Amino acid sequence: MAGSSTQSLARADLGEAPARVLIVCAPYYRDIADLLLAGARAEIEAWGATHETVEVPGALEIPPAVALAARLGDHHAFVALGCVIRGETTHYQTVVEESARGLTLLGLQGHCIGNAILTVENEEQALVRADPARGNKGADAAAAALHLLAFSRRLTRQEKGVGFLGRLGGAA
Repeated sequence: MAGSSTQSLARADLGEAPARVLIVCAPYYRDIADLLLAGARAEIEAWGATHETVEVPGALEIPPAVALAARLGDHHAFVALGCVIRGETTHYQTVVEESARGLTLLGLQGHCIGNAILTVENEEQALVRADPARGNKGADAAAAALHLLAFSRRLTRQEKGVGFLGRLGGAA
């Protein structure tokens, strides 16, 4: 459903450590990518985080780029931006499913990722969803990544004395 941003959660506490976000963008449709980037960058900056942007050829290259950056870089969260518009062949289905699968698998490995790879029927749908004044999906993806980062940091700050081993470890 298109419309204004669906982001309804208040910004979470990222803690004292700086937050560095990598935006991985597939600018196959440059005008749409630029709108997504504008929304994502504004949201990241509103959280007080810093960002860097890399571009890849297409949506299928986004998950491998995130995986490489997660393994070799120093970023804390990732934002995936791109657009896939349905065409006349089954290629659309492959790109949509495999890019989503790749990002989901990375998320399940503990990486903080927000996904705004738009999957639409036509360019007008994409423009509505990408435009910061309308759908603002780039901002939504950035907020999702930062909420996951805040949650991850909150979990790592919790006391470790919970459970059987925690109690044994604290005994004299």
